[in-house]
This record gives sequence, structure tokens and C-alpha cells, in this order.
Amino acid sequence: MSLTTISTVTVVGAGYMGGGIAQSLALAGFTVEIVDVDVEASVKGLERLLEEAQQFEDQGLYSPGSTATIKANMTAGRTLEEAVAEVDFIEEAVFEDPQVKRDVLSRISEHAREDAIIGTNTSTIPVSVLAPAVRFPERFLTVHFSNPAPFIPGVELVSGETTTPEVVAAVKKLLARADRQGAEVADTPGMVLNRLQYALLKEAANVVEEGVATPEDVDTIVRTTFGFRLGFFGPFEIADQAGLDVYAKGFETLKAAYGERLEAPQLLMDNVTSNRHGVKNSKGWTGDFDEETKAALIAYRNKAYAKMGELVRELGPAPQGKPRS
Repeated sequence: MSLTTISTVTVVGAGYMGGGIAQSLALAGFTVEIVDVDVEASVKGLERLLEEAQQFEDQGLYSPGSTATIKANMTAGRTLEEAVAEVDFIEEAVFEDPQVKRDVLSRISEHAREDAIIGTNTSTIPVSVLAPAVRFPERFLTVHFSNPAPFIPGVELVSGETTTPEVVAAVKKLLARADRQGAEVADTPGMVLNRLQYALLKEAANVVEEGVATPEDVDTIVRTTFGFRLGFFGPFEIADQAGLDVYAKGFETLKAAYGERLEAPQLLMDNVTSNRHGVKNSKGWTGDFDEETKAALIAYRNKAYAKMGELVRELGPAPQGKPRS
């Protein structure tokens, strides 16, 4: 029988990522236990996380009383075998090495309840590589939080060949309670986050290597233009607002200069051929827009960007490293 609601959690790995995940779930009201290489390391991890939570609270990053909530909900001091034995959900967050993870996942699944859901926080290793180490792999999936876990809301969810829909639904409920948004992606190398992130870095490096701009100016352009928008809209939403026909023409110029690697995607051209040009003609990649929705979207966009500008001015520039010699 599949578990439908998660109340108790054990996070295996009390380091930077695992600790941040545990802290976030404890703050959301889950009963959380952390486990590390041994009991002493687990206890020290708990002490560090409580100190860190207090720092976040003192800095205004957590609301008043958050540290007390985390302290009330998070424990440490037992072995892995003891800590996973009765909980609803176990999140493995150990070193990003397939064999290390398989060994830990094997220990977890050997001692966990048969209906307990098991997640891995891998950012690169396919589920298919790790699932053979798990007893009852239908309850196993990737639950990939991003760094820093207490503050990044998006979580990638990757099912294996046998992962049941009920397991994914239960994890999504857990994430929603923790004010996180889970997105399901296929079990492919890099998933979505790193595939997009690495593609951006690759093209940014190409720009620098070609002498088009310095790394500093590339970072400025990303931060202050399309990156400025990404806190509110994804690439398909941004394209709908700019105009899909405009993108199609832009790709013609880019393909002529850089070849097939910057050729227009077929999905984009299919939209344009079907007279779906985005918000401006009420038919977009992401859906159809009536006049009321268009007006609301524009108002939201303008307010969002104005608020982002206020935040950037309030925070000031990020600290910079010393120029390379």
C-alpha cells in the first residue's frame, strides 16, 4: 500500500545540502532527524544547523521564532539504521558519487519500512543508476533540492521506471507544505536545471573566447536583462511576451552567423506556422490570452520588475573577488 501523506522525515547526510534540506523541512513543521557518518557527527551537525538558523533569524532571513520551531522539530543522535526504521520519508544527501550513494541507499532500504518513500538529492546521477540498490524501487525517486536549500524554492523530481504516481504525489505534498515547488522531469543526464545552466555557461564562455565581451560584462548583461526576468518567468513565458515571430526572425540571424547550433527550434517554428505569435495576438506557446488576462499579465510583469529593481538597489552590488593577476 502506497504512503499518501508524509509526516516524519530522516535526512541522511548532515552536510551543507542535507542540513539545509533538514532545516527547511523542520521549519515547515515536519518531524525531522538528521544522520551523518556517525552519531557524534550527527549531533555536531544539529548544533551547527541550530546556530545557522539563529543567524538567519538575526539577519531577518527567517521570521521570528523560526529557530525555536526548528529546534522543536529536529533531532539527531541515533544510527542510520535506527533513524530510518519508522519514518515516512528518507532523503539521502551524501557525497555525489554513485557507489557511495548506492551503498547508503542499500542500507536505508534494508532498514526502512517497506512503504517508506526514499529520495536522493543527486544533481547529476540518473535514477536508473541508483535504483538497483533500493529494495522496492517503486518507492524511490530523485528529489533534487538546489543550493542554498533553505532559500531556493524549486525542486526537481525524477521518477525511475517503477516509481509509482502515488509516491510522486506524496512528495509533492511534502514540498508544497515546505513552500517548495516540485517539477517532474525525465531521467536523463543533467535533468533540466543543470542542462540549462551548463548551456548558458558554455555560450557565455564562447562569447568571452571570441572577444565579444569580458566575463564581467557578460555577467552584467545576464543579471540586468534576461536574468532579471527569470525570477518571475521561464523561457517559454518570456518568448510569449516578446513575440514568437520575433524570436523566429532572430534565429534566422543567429543561424546565419553561428550555424545549426543556433537554429530556430522546431517547436517555435510550429507555433509561428500555426499563427501563434504570443501575447500580442492572444495565441501563445503557453496558452491563449483574452484581453483581461493580457492586461493582468502586463500589470504583474511591470510590478515584478519594478520590485526587483528596488530589491537590487536595496541590496547593492554583490561582493566581488579580487581581480585576477
